[in-house]
Amino acid sequence: MKIKVLIKQHPINIMRRSYLFKSFLLMLLLITATFHVFSQQRTEVLLTDGWKFFKGKNEASFAKDFNDRAWKTVAVPHDWAIEGPFDKEIDKQMVAIVQNGESKPSEKTGRTGALPYIGEAWYRNTFSLPASAKTQRIILQFDGAMSEPKVYLNGVKVGEWNYGYNYFYIDITDHVLAGQKNVLAVHLSNQPKSSRWYPGAGLYRNVRLITKDKESIEQWGVSITTPEVSKAFAKVNIKTRLSATDAKLVTQILDAKGKLVAIDTAKTIFGNEADQNIKILNPNLWSPETPYLYTAVSRLYEENKILDEVTTRFGVRSISYVAGTGFSLNGTIRKFKGVCLHHDLGPLGTAINVAALRRQLMILKDMGCDAIRSSHNMPSLEQLELCDELGFMFLAETFDEWAKAKVENGYHRFFQQDAEKDVVNLVKATRNHPCIVMWSSGNEVPDQFGAEGVKRAKWLQEIFHREDPTRPVTVGMDQVKATMASGFGALLDIPGLNYRVHLYDEAYKAFPQGMLLGSETASTVSSRGIYKFPVVKAKNKTYSDFQSSSYDLECCDWSNVPDDDFVMQDDKPWVIGEFVWTGFDYLGEPTPYDESWPSRSSYFGMCDLAGIPKDRYYLYRSRWNTEKPTLHLLPHWNWAGREGQTTPVFVYTNYESAELFLNGRSLGVQKKNNSTPQNRYRLMWMDVKYEPGTLKVVAYDQQGKAVAEETRVTAGKPYRIVLDPDRKQIVADGKDISFVTATVVDKNGIPCPTTNERLNFEVTGDGKFKAVCNGDATSLEMFNKPTMKLFSGKLVILVQSGRKPGKMVLKVKGKSLKSAELSITSGK
Repeated sequence: MKIKVLIKQHPINIMRRSYLFKSFLLMLLLITATFHVFSQQRTEVLLTDGWKFFKGKNEASFAKDFNDRAWKTVAVPHDWAIEGPFDKEIDKQMVAIVQNGESKPSEKTGRTGALPYIGEAWYRNTFSLPASAKTQRIILQFDGAMSEPKVYLNGVKVGEWNYGYNYFYIDITDHVLAGQKNVLAVHLSNQPKSSRWYPGAGLYRNVRLITKDKESIEQWGVSITTPEVSKAFAKVNIKTRLSATDAKLVTQILDAKGKLVAIDTAKTIFGNEADQNIKILNPNLWSPETPYLYTAVSRLYEENKILDEVTTRFGVRSISYVAGTGFSLNGTIRKFKGVCLHHDLGPLGTAINVAALRRQLMILKDMGCDAIRSSHNMPSLEQLELCDELGFMFLAETFDEWAKAKVENGYHRFFQQDAEKDVVNLVKATRNHPCIVMWSSGNEVPDQFGAEGVKRAKWLQEIFHREDPTRPVTVGMDQVKATMASGFGALLDIPGLNYRVHLYDEAYKAFPQGMLLGSETASTVSSRGIYKFPVVKAKNKTYSDFQSSSYDLECCDWSNVPDDDFVMQDDKPWVIGEFVWTGFDYLGEPTPYDESWPSRSSYFGMCDLAGIPKDRYYLYRSRWNTEKPTLHLLPHWNWAGREGQTTPVFVYTNYESAELFLNGRSLGVQKKNNSTPQNRYRLMWMDVKYEPGTLKVVAYDQQGKAVAEETRVTAGKPYRIVLDPDRKQIVADGKDISFVTATVVDKNGIPCPTTNERLNFEVTGDGKFKAVCNGDATSLEMFNKPTMKLFSGKLVILVQSGRKPGKMVLKVKGKSLKSAELSITSGK
């Protein structure tokens, strides 16, 4: 393989040369190949298996010879708290949530998910390196450890970090025992009252062991930008930091198929940095619609010996933010159709899983979403890689706190000493991702008030500019009046407004940037498949069952329903887009039921905690997905006991008009109009009287032709279980997951939307049951147990592959229900 790479790097048409030259070339290749064989190449290994885990205090756990045989064996990424149990006493707080407009403290029980994330824990593992590692540089990289990790190697403390969301690495060269077993120990500590949502616990992201030559490319040492972009050519600037002297740097650029499109040898290395400008002809530009990726292969040589090699994926794209014009990508003006995402993955907790991340993004892609905001923390590297591949622009956020506290043990404890290095690591680790188009230095920080807050905003923004001059910086501001008065909002590259749609016009006039971003919008609340009567717009509305209505007209005291933001996005050219709170429900923050046990997860999502779309998903899809038609009818039509009572019907569609039929009778045609924001974006029949049977909507095009229809049919008695996997073929790597939606239907196959029967699950063969989730924010059933009640007739079962190819069978049973069985195959 190494000889092939060299031939590719230095292509010569050998057939046109003399026999003598052929012999010389062959000799040269053999000599060079020998150098390859005996040079010490960079390797990167994920430390996944064989970790020993202990929850609790243990002062001796760092020691090399400590006996950890009795500890639990786990795989990393690992979230120690997700297996529960849910408990209202965990992190119970008497607090006033300022962000919710509260002034008096009250008891909060589900604010951080009611899962046991608080406390200390230890992880231990071993690894060995060959004797040749004595001459190499050895690095440990942690992609995220929750929280305050202290790292020990062979009984010696080698490093620590405070911020649980950040990536950091430690040079352990001087502490590694080459040719022997090395013992790695990590201590973690999660404080109570340290988060406003479920933060997770443990080594929840990957741990990487990197070996390379001491004369090498620095970790995160490659920086790629595309300062000039056109259809004809692109200028690719590559800055490479080296820990080498008198070395030669050669950079290849490969297209998406691996074909060489450009090559350059660094002409000059200034100090320890090489600066290359490489031309690509007729480049394929990266965008959400065409997420084309190139690869830069950076090779460092000493004469003919290769010292190091780093591959970096990147995209060719241009971004601009111009007053009066707004945001442009590759010269085309567009608005962000974005969502905010917390970092938990529902029933998997915070432990990173690529299959779960990909599923989330594919669901959002079908909705027409084209942007993600990491709220309110630094994103995982895997999430950014997927956004590069699938085509999502990204707003990468840093902190939920600066120097002033929101929660007693939050990031404010570390801000003064750590903020700069945390920002630096974020930028260096992620700057080559084309998906990132903006940075955020904070969210709703109390520092928005006063001169000190202005100084902090300026200081952080300048750090970002120093580390990355190519992207602007925003802050999610909720105290808009204060930021107008203090100058806080005026100094930002992009003023980000969290809600406050009634202040958009005033803020636009007050701020000099000539544009505003809806950095956090809507915060509408709903429970999938739950509908409340009468149907009215309401703020902070609560019910005895601790659910919210899926008519999508309920929000919080400080927020609004989606249509209010739609008006701003459509009517104000200086509003450059929105990031809706949130794409998916998440663990913790169960507003408006912060004081209501057993509520333990949010109601804000367009999709529930299981990833099943709510009705609101289709309201956004009708606006955002311009490639496919949307026609969605609500509510369900099983209302025994409501016969003759008013049961409004809504339709979310990108068609302008539609006609509603009940049991064959027309209930009239509705057409979108500007009389209210709701009438502008929804079709609504407010006076429908319920009767069992068939509810049907027929959509019409602009010529009045019927082009689509959707029905809701009153279901009979629950009869059988139907299983629908997102994938029936997965990878046999012990990590991949098939997400299987279980739905109960009647004898005619009609979904039963009100049944909440218990189902039981079993997986046999070359895989295992991983988790289950029904999307009910009040459910206290644990995700890792193979049983759960349905919620609004559905739940999602997670089936995980094994390490060898084969077949696994999922069996699902329910009392008085016809069971279901599904085969899933896994392969390499």
